[in-house]
Amino acid sequence: MHWITAVAELRRHRQPGVLVTVVAVRGHAPREAGAKMVVGEARCWGTIGGGNLEETAVRRARELLSASEPAREPETDTISLTERAPARYGVQCCGGEVTLLYEPLRPVPAVAIFGMGHVGLELARILARHDLELHLVDSRTAQVEPERLGVVTADALARVHRHHAPVPELVLGELPAGSHVLIMTHDHAEDAALCDAALRCGHLGWIGLIGSSAKWRRFEKKLAAEGHGPETLARITTPIGLPEITGKDPATIAVGVAADLVLRFERAQGDPAEQDRAEERVS
Repeated sequence: MHWITAVAELRRHRQPGVLVTVVAVRGHAPREAGAKMVVGEARCWGTIGGGNLEETAVRRARELLSASEPAREPETDTISLTERAPARYGVQCCGGEVTLLYEPLRPVPAVAIFGMGHVGLELARILARHDLELHLVDSRTAQVEPERLGVVTADALARVHRHHAPVPELVLGELPAGSHVLIMTHDHAEDAALCDAALRCGHLGWIGLIGSSAKWRRFEKKLAAEGHGPETLARITTPIGLPEITGKDPATIAVGVAADLVLRFERAQGDPAEQDRAEERVS
């Protein structure tokens, strides 16, 4: 499998990995500069030359993957290929020296917007400019027609997935693990059904519901009657967006919701300093 395909496979399955690249060669080495290998938690794709060189790279890549705080920045390592050089996995006496670059590949965020009305469309336009998996769901065919979503998909960095779903709750089970869910359909009954189904899905991330406090009070009573306790109901955030942004037009609401999501993405990346700053801004 080509390394580009391997990276795409890791992304599709939302699995972490490390891209290992030979960035410099001095003297003789089994592969030239530019050779690449992708290391996953259980598999490897490609080769940088085998032997001690490759095994050392695989072990170091998996150390990065298994660290309690996932690596955020690339790192380099220079390995000597002489019989006098230290070698843990066999002697490799090509006579040269190789510098490797390790680039962590983290799963990108996944976001599902249920309801492609005015706010949903504006939000999708903003989020499509970010590196993520973006699922756009609506029970109405016209709302997810390619022609209407052209403003979202044109020049999109995100991978955009369209879902026309007469029963949108069924899409929840198809979403990647950890997906953030935004519920903002045209029908409050549909919103309520999605909230109930989302709370019964253990694989989802943050759940946001658009609407007022009065709407949530009605939903809270209904969901409690369906058997959801206080801790479960606390999984739903409503209203959504940054409270400092108070405008009610669709584009302004979308900006506030998108900004809140970006802060959540930053926290999830695991940078302790950024996590502290993001928590202060969200709270």
